[in-house]
Amino acid sequence: MTELVLSIFDPNTLLPHRAGIAGLALALSAIDPTGAPMQWEVTEDAVKLSWEGSDLEAIQWLLKQTYRSEQGYLEVPALKLDEQGRYIFTEGVMSTFLQHIQQRTREKQTVSLSFLVEKDKPEIRIDYYPVVDCYYTCDSKDAFTSKGAFKKSIPIKSHHLPGLIECFVNGAYVESPTGFLSLLFLPLACGYYQLPGYRSALVIPEVRNLKEWVNLRRRIPGRTYRSFRASSAGESALSFLLREKLVEDAQQFRVDYCEVYQLGNQPWDGNQSYLKQAVHRVQVNDQVLGLYEIASRLLPPRVKLKQDGEGVWLAESKVLAWISDNLITNKAWYSGFFEFRKATTIYPEDRRGLVVMTEHLNADEQVLFDAVQGAFSAFLRNQIQQAQKQGRPLDYGQVTDKVIYRLQRPNTQQEFATALVDFLSQFRSKAARAAGPQIFWWIHQESNWRKARDLALLAIATYTSKKGDALDGEEVAIESSGDSEIHSETQQANVL
Repeated sequence: MTELVLSIFDPNTLLPHRAGIAGLALALSAIDPTGAPMQWEVTEDAVKLSWEGSDLEAIQWLLKQTYRSEQGYLEVPALKLDEQGRYIFTEGVMSTFLQHIQQRTREKQTVSLSFLVEKDKPEIRIDYYPVVDCYYTCDSKDAFTSKGAFKKSIPIKSHHLPGLIECFVNGAYVESPTGFLSLLFLPLACGYYQLPGYRSALVIPEVRNLKEWVNLRRRIPGRTYRSFRASSAGESALSFLLREKLVEDAQQFRVDYCEVYQLGNQPWDGNQSYLKQAVHRVQVNDQVLGLYEIASRLLPPRVKLKQDGEGVWLAESKVLAWISDNLITNKAWYSGFFEFRKATTIYPEDRRGLVVMTEHLNADEQVLFDAVQGAFSAFLRNQIQQAQKQGRPLDYGQVTDKVIYRLQRPNTQQEFATALVDFLSQFRSKAARAAGPQIFWWIHQESNWRKARDLALLAIATYTSKKGDALDGEEVAIESSGDSEIHSETQQANVL
C-alpha cells in the first residue's frame, strides 16, 4: 500500500509546490470518491493520499479525472470554466508549463475565435490552434519504474516549470515523488496573463489554508479575454491579488502574496518563446490594491484598428504598466515619471487617466502638486498676455515643454531645489501661500527630491483648466487672474 502526505508546511517545499498541493486539493474536491481506486483526506495544511497496487495506475487515474482534452481545449472540471475561461486556461498553460513542442500536440490548422472586449466596438479575432493532447493527459511513465512504482528521484525538465533552473545546460531538476505529484497540479492554482511583445506572465499564489483556499477559488468569478491581457508582469500580480481580495468573506485566508514569472525570448534557446526573463515577489496591502483598482479602471486596454485597416487589436496602457511596476515595489505610484515621460509617448486617453489619478495623492504630495500647478497657471497667463501683445496664437505644447524642460534639466538635489524655488517665486499663486516649510522639507531630503521632481513634472503634464480640460495640445481656457495674484499682495508672500 502506498501512502503519501503532501504538506504545505513541509520545509522542503517551495512556493510552486505549496500552490500545487492546493491545486491537488481543488481537483480532489470535484471527484466523486465512490468507487475510486484511491482514498484521500484534505486538511487545512495537507493532502493525504493512499492506494493499493500500482503507483502508475493510481496517478494515471487521478490525472484522467483532473485533465481532459475536449473540443480543442485542455479541460479541468474542477475549474468550471466557460468558453472564454477554457481558452484563457489552455493558452496560459500552453505558453508556460507546456510550451515545448514535446509536451503538447496541437492541430496544424487554426480555428477563429471572437471575443467582445468593448461595447460598440468590433470583436477581437484570434487564430487558435486546438489542443489534441498534452503532458497532463498522456501517460507519465518517466516518473515510474518498469514495475509501476514511483522512482525515488524523478527528473523534471526545466521547460516544464519555467524559472525553476536558469538554463537547460544545468541539467534536469530532480524531485521526490511528493514534489513531482504536487507540480502536476500546479496549473490549477496559477494565474495566466498575456503581455505585450509576445511575452506572458505566470502568477503563483501563496496558500496558507487548503480548505479555505479551495472555497475561495470556487467563488472567484470567471475571466474574460480582457482580463487575460495585462500591460506588464507587475500588473499581472496586482490583477491576480485584486481578484482574490474582492471575494466576500476572504479576508482571513485570502492570498496576499504571490510570485510572478515574466516569460519571453532568451538568446540561449531559440526553440522556446516563453523562458524566464524576470521573477517578482509581490506582497501588497489594501491601499496599494485600491490604487491599482482605480488605475486599472482609468487606464483599461482599448480596442484599436490595425494600420492596414484589416481587423482590430487590443492595446494595453503603458501608463498602467509603469504605475503597476511602481506599486509592486511599494513606491509612490508616480515614481520615475521623469524617466517615463522622456521614454514614452503619453496618449490623450492615458493623459486623462493620469489627471484623475492625481486626485489620489497624500496630504504632503498634494501641497507640492497644487503649488506647482498654481505657478504653472500664472506662467500660462503671462505667456498668453505676451502672445496677445504680439498678435500671435499661443503654442500650448511649446509652452508646456518649456516649463517641463526647466524642471527636468537639473540632475542634483541642489540644482532642482534652486530651479523649483525660482519657478515658484517668479510665478506665485494662492496654492503656494504658507506652503514654504512643507515644500522645503520635500526638496531638501536626499531620499525625496527625485520624488519631488517627478511630482512637479506630473503636475505640469496633467494641468487642467477650470473647465476640466487637460492640456493635451488643444487651446483651452486657463485659470482667471483672480486665482493667481502676482501683484503687491503675492509679492509679499514668502514662498520658501
